[in-house]
Amino acid sequence: MSIKIEIFSDFACPFCYIGKKRLEQAIEELGFEQEVDIEYKTYLLDPEASKEETKPFYEAMMEKYESSREDVQLMASSIQQRANEVGLTYDFEKMQIGNTENAHRLAKWARQFNKEAALIDAVMDRYFTKGLNVNDSEALLAIVEALHLPIEEAKAVLESEQYAEDIAKDRYDIQQLNVTSVPFFVFENKYGIIGAEPIEVFTKTLKQAQEVAAQKLNIAGGTDVCGPDGCKL
Repeated sequence: MSIKIEIFSDFACPFCYIGKKRLEQAIEELGFEQEVDIEYKTYLLDPEASKEETKPFYEAMMEKYESSREDVQLMASSIQQRANEVGLTYDFEKMQIGNTENAHRLAKWARQFNKEAALIDAVMDRYFTKGLNVNDSEALLAIVEALHLPIEEAKAVLESEQYAEDIAKDRYDIQQLNVTSVPFFVFENKYGIIGAEPIEVFTKTLKQAQEVAAQKLNIAGGTDVCGPDGCKL
């Protein structure tokens, strides 16, 4: 038995990293490490963002919200307080806003090596704490190399449109749920959490999802069927 969890997120979303950490802490607190099956889903906050250039965080937020630097700094301070709660320290001075599609496609590719979660965590860490430029293929490939993944295959992914259909499918899935913000967590296709909620919300939802996952399928009948060994009346 495993608890299916889908996580819709974007690398450019500071609350997505916080929410991911809170989910992980809840899983550890409950001892559910071997009971969860996590699938990461792509949500591009700005699909039209440049794939060549990036903007400093403060500049990008001032433009987006038509705010002063002081107002954006206050917002950043509030985000940092929440990040501190899960042991994260963001460096907003280094942070660069760009198109995150390539990083998402690499994450999809890494799934076949069971390294999707590790790659996502590495990208988020470097993006929020070390100023990773998500438009810099060499910087992304350095993460690939650190995870001991095949560099040439990763280059081929970055130089093509591989896994773009997977990203489109994720976009379709979240649209069907009428959700327009992330992070968004789906548990056993039954329970959902929007935002980097307190750990208590995650533990409660995990327990509920465990009960759903443990339910047996009640099957009636058993005659007038055919199988590999033949048919029975």
